[in-house]
Amino acid sequence: MAASIQLVTEIPGPNSEALVARRAAATSGGAAYLTQVAIQSARGSVVTDVDGNQLLDFAGGIGVLALGHCPPTVVNAVQKQASDLMHMCAIVATYEPYVEVAERLNRMVPGDYVAKTMLANTGAEAVESAIKMARVYTGRQAILVFEGGYHGRSNLTLAMTSKYGLFKKGFGPFAPEIYRIPFPNVLRRPPGMDPTTFIAWSTTRLRDALVAQVDPSAIAAIVIEPVQGEGGFVPAPASFLREIRAICDEHGIVMISDEIQSGFGRTGKMFAIEHAEVVPDLITTAKSLASGLPLAAVTGRAEIVDAPHPGGMGGTYTGNPLACVSAIESLRLIDTPEFLDRANSIGMRLRAGLEAIVANHPTRIAEVRGVGPMLAIELVKDLDTLEPDPDATLAITKTALRYGLIIIRAGLYSNCVRFLPPLSISNDQIDEALGVLALSIDEVAKELWA
Repeated sequence: MAASIQLVTEIPGPNSEALVARRAAATSGGAAYLTQVAIQSARGSVVTDVDGNQLLDFAGGIGVLALGHCPPTVVNAVQKQASDLMHMCAIVATYEPYVEVAERLNRMVPGDYVAKTMLANTGAEAVESAIKMARVYTGRQAILVFEGGYHGRSNLTLAMTSKYGLFKKGFGPFAPEIYRIPFPNVLRRPPGMDPTTFIAWSTTRLRDALVAQVDPSAIAAIVIEPVQGEGGFVPAPASFLREIRAICDEHGIVMISDEIQSGFGRTGKMFAIEHAEVVPDLITTAKSLASGLPLAAVTGRAEIVDAPHPGGMGGTYTGNPLACVSAIESLRLIDTPEFLDRANSIGMRLRAGLEAIVANHPTRIAEVRGVGPMLAIELVKDLDTLEPDPDATLAITKTALRYGLIIIRAGLYSNCVRFLPPLSISNDQIDEALGVLALSIDEVAKELWA
């Protein structure tokens, strides 16, 4: 089979450089971009830049493209809808795609309860909407979140988000009544503590926070990513998630599972929380929900979703018809045993390849981490101290790009490479990407680790 990567110029090529220069001159410098590549078109797992180079995309729009770029039936649905109705505003009137996408989500979420959905535009808006629902429903204000969590860039969700320097510096003051405790990152446990003891200790600290930081009677919601996204693909231990569920049940707190990045098959199950067999009260989704069109949702217990007063929720573009039909077709394709089986197969193949790469650099790659095909590697300067190596991480992403593979960083210390390939990717494309990654790491090792 012919290679997917086809390079006709250096990366970035001259046309990419010119367009990126125009972007820099015309748009806010605060809106960063991770590569110097400008894209003309894309299909599946392959993108073609404005110089005619074909690259493999393992960033996937930062988790948006579970079905790959431009899935044909999704494109057809959007094109048809565009000729019928492009906008109405769900505040003004009702249209069938708006209702159908909500009905599908209500059927998909775990749990034996009557579910309802509120549609939004972005992940941040979904999280903020979920907080509003929880506050009205409980009559409380406090929100409990975790170090390493990423929940958005609005003022409230920035208050909830960790990693201050990159996301929050200079933007305060932030919304009050946000309480943050450590996330149980097993890799970075105290020296000498085994994983089982560490998880139990972390659970004790969770309980301690309900005395030391905020009383349970003040907490409206506990919000957690079952697998942290921006935090470096760190899975929450199942026992920790079950303890959160128990605390919420005990004290009438709303449990919110933030599945913006981990939902819709990204971890091999429809929602990452399902791995722990835990049923949250609300699930927030976005990204792969509509294959690239802006759509997000809060789905969960009807009595919580219905708690705000009429007119308290919604917006001009929430549930736009084009985004809704894209979501309907996307969910139709994702919500099948075959899709999830393939996602798990991708995860096993990708993990095996990453572990083989780690074996060649055992003192500099601390671990392969994640769930299913939602995987990352963490780069360190020393395996004993686990001192982060963000410089090597950046060098690896730049080198891989030069060879035609798009990968991006993550992690609290920006020292993880995360892999978010389309879940429509072929085995040959996985192997091709792994070959480029291995070559790139070897090259960086000679330059920085010799």
